Formats: sequence, structure tokens, C-alpha cells
Amino acid sequence: MTIVHQLSPPHQIYPVRTEWAGHEGERSIRILAISGSLRATSFNTAALQAAVAAAPSGVEVALYIGLENLPHFNPDMDADETPHTVKELRREVGSSDGLLIAVPEYAHSIPGAFKNALDWLVSYVAFPGKPVALINASQRATHAQGHLREILATMSARLIEPASITLPLMSLNLDAAGILADPELSAQLRTALAIFVSEIEAL
Repeated sequence: MTIVHQLSPPHQIYPVRTEWAGHEGERSIRILAISGSLRATSFNTAALQAAVAAAPSGVEVALYIGLENLPHFNPDMDADETPHTVKELRREVGSSDGLLIAVPEYAHSIPGAFKNALDWLVSYVAFPGKPVALINASQRATHAQGHLREILATMSARLIEPASITLPLMSLNLDAAGILADPELSAQLRTALAIFVSEIEAL
């Protein structure tokens, strides 16, 4: 079962990897967007949905939607037969050139469901050195951002700070369409994506 989909047009299913019909021998850059929220209506997910629609030409941004299906992390479960949902997460991360992450703050830290996903990636050989950019949907969510940066550094991710931005979505109460319709927010998002793609290409 595919766990990544494109939000524009709605509900279109992405294959694991698509090729960009550009110059011969070139392929699209693939960015996996992961929301740390399980809420049906989430500012963090909305920011990533907007990023899917705002992706530059030749860039695929795919939204991971399998967070709630991951089992609780247990190293013993990884010894014999790794759960298929964990294999899918790792495959999507491994087939992506970079990760775009948006995480809410709960009790001054990141949500447990998202930390659980990161725990399943700690031992995954394709994660160290993976370029990562962060979107923060609230100026007040400073503790979670600090914890997330510490965890990603421990996991040897390559955090791209110039491509990491804060969008005041909580105070503005905007969905993905509202973000894209706002000139300032959409410009900030598109600039961050362009910087992220440039850094990935440079690597």
C-alpha cells in the first residue's frame, strides 16, 4: 500500500519514485514531507500541503501519511522481521533526496508519534547525512524546535538552516490554500524550497 500521496490535484497517488521529463539523463529531485501531527486539521500538515503545490519545476514533494500506522518502537521487532509499515517509511526516506519536516509542540517537546518515527530511523543506514529542512507553524513553538534539532543532530542528519522557516499559521488560521494565496507566506515558502533544492543539488 502506497503511503505517500500528492495533494495537488487532491488524492492523486504518487509512485515510489517518479522521473522528471527534463534533459536526458536527469531526474527530478524528490523531497519527502513529514508532518508530526496526527490531527485531521493541522497547521503543520497544511504547510506541507502548500509545499507540495509550491514545489519548483523538476522537483517532487511527496507527503508521507503513514505516521499513525507505525508500531511502538521496539528494537526486538527489528531483529527478525521488521514491520512492513516501518519498511515503507524507510524506503520512502531512502528514495528521497531530502526531508521537509513540520512538527507541532506538545508539552514543550515534539509529539510522541513523531519521536516514534524517528526512533525507527535511528539505525537506518540511509538516514545519516540526509538533508533536512524544518517548517515551524507557530512562533511560540520554540521548545519542540530545539528538541527536534538536537535529535536530528544526534541522528547525523544534515540540517539546512537557511531553508528552515517559521510561518505564523496558528495566529492566521490558514489552510494550504490560504497559505498559497497569501503573497508574503507563499513567497517565504517558495524561497525556502528553492534554497533547499539548491543545497541538495550542491551536495
